[in-house]
Amino acid sequence: MINLVIDDRIAWITMQDADHFNCLSETMCAALIDAIDKAYANECVGIILTAECKHGVWSAGHNIHELPTDGSDPLAYEVPMEQLLRKVQDIPIPVIACANGTVWGGACDLCLSCDMIIAADTATFAITPAKIGIPYNASGIMHFINQLGINKAREMFFTANPITAQDALNVGLVNHIAPIDKLNDLLEEKFCAPLRRNSILSISAIKRQFRILSKAAATMSSESFERINTYRTKVYRGEDYKEGINAFFEKRPPQYKGKAADLDD
Repeated sequence: MINLVIDDRIAWITMQDADHFNCLSETMCAALIDAIDKAYANECVGIILTAECKHGVWSAGHNIHELPTDGSDPLAYEVPMEQLLRKVQDIPIPVIACANGTVWGGACDLCLSCDMIIAADTATFAITPAKIGIPYNASGIMHFINQLGINKAREMFFTANPITAQDALNVGLVNHIAPIDKLNDLLEEKFCAPLRRNSILSISAIKRQFRILSKAAATMSSESFERINTYRTKVYRGEDYKEGINAFFEKRPPQYKGKAADLDD
């Protein structure tokens, strides 16, 4: 599933399930979590997350085959992809996503969970839960709002249209873009070399502060939290969610029949 190489205190984690578009399956998520833990245990000062691409795909996001159809939350706190996102956010060394291909769905959230992102100038980013009928969770939406601002986040979620690497750079989704054959040079110059020479103790303390402060800014009342859960539950227990999954497997456009008023209190 993955390959881990540690070179001069930098851990290179490469997703290697290109035949399945590096979907974030339970197995892939577990392998990535294990590799991140190994990088930290080996006192690395940074982690580069990249992928072997097929048909230009970095990762197609959540494995659709593993979405529940029994009325349970597809993005509950304990699901493997959510565990992976928290691991990336909580590991106290920088994680840099190197998107050398197109990034879809939950993989877009994975990139945003990393501390920094560089991308090939041919890469695209799309957050696609509305195509499948999935009610995205509050923590994931906050990643996009915090990173992109609310208007661009709305555009990406509502339309599910991909944005180009240049657009992603313009709105602050990525830090740098470069031709695909120049990505490693860019990583070394902009990230790896500085991480090796700077104080990892200081960086670790600062990363932990970013995590705590971002959570503090996103606090909400218990009433608001309950309202969010109510809206989401009505979606993943509804017919549109089932239709989205069935349409995906049957390789046809979905025929959604749900109405906005179905969520009214």
